Amino acid sequence: MKDMVFKGAATALITPFHKDGTVDFEALDNIIELQISAGINGLVICGTTGEKATLNDEEHVQVLRHAVTVAKGRTPIIAGTGSNDTAHAVWMTKEACDVGCDAVLVCTPYYNKTTQNGLIEMFTVIADASDKPVILYNVPSRTGVAIEPETYIPLADHPMIAGIKEANGDIAKISKTMAYVGDKIAVYSGNDDHVIPIMSLGGQGVVSVLSNIMPAETVEMCERWFKGDTAGAAKMQLNFVPLVNALFSEVNPIPVKAAMAALGLCENKVRLPLVPMEKAHEEILLARMREQGLKV
Repeated sequence: MKDMVFKGAATALITPFHKDGTVDFEALDNIIELQISAGINGLVICGTTGEKATLNDEEHVQVLRHAVTVAKGRTPIIAGTGSNDTAHAVWMTKEACDVGCDAVLVCTPYYNKTTQNGLIEMFTVIADASDKPVILYNVPSRTGVAIEPETYIPLADHPMIAGIKEANGDIAKISKTMAYVGDKIAVYSGNDDHVIPIMSLGGQGVVSVLSNIMPAETVEMCERWFKGDTAGAAKMQLNFVPLVNALFSEVNPIPVKAAMAALGLCENKVRLPLVPMEKAHEEILLARMREQGLKV
């Protein structure tokens, strides 16, 4: 297997905003420091949870550069650089490499959908342009196009493609993917409720939303699995189910932003078309957080 970008839990980090909608870099500093102190195995910056879609290019690069500067090599910084415009994805990937990110995360093209052959060509062009390892991101619920298990076979042979964030929700297809390429590149769960199932098939961890608010615990769940405490890891996975359900009761990152705000880590501010969480759902989320011992 190629060298892994990370093993364990990487947080799909939020991008904190001031009330006026501008990026709150002070809050970002504090959040990154909290993540690192909790032992997180990696940070995904400007991904879906980081509201990449509503960051302009200047903000996107600024946030990536800032994260690299704050992290100081203490944990891998993985930049979200995917786009429905391959040329723009190439440009953003090069920018991420230039500012010192350790890897890039590239999603399937949204709205501007393509075929499986188109996916192979697109990912190959982006990987050819990258100086850093590339993690492919399969999230058909967001983009409307899925990477089929067979499509990973030629992509896994590319020297710069090092991993897959798999969020298709179909364990049967993930099993096929593991059978085809699991010995070549790392496969990570892209869903917080599938961490242990995917690791039981040979997965190497998770890109997590949950770990925004419970980083140490998410890391511990993965570590227990890797150390052979499969029962303990599975128990933690099941214990997290009510909170994970609450974190996805509305479109991500609306609930996790509300959760982070409740913890005093940022303003409860998202950019349109996202809007703050509905009060009824927020009350359930806060209750689930309290059940986990979080002080809100």
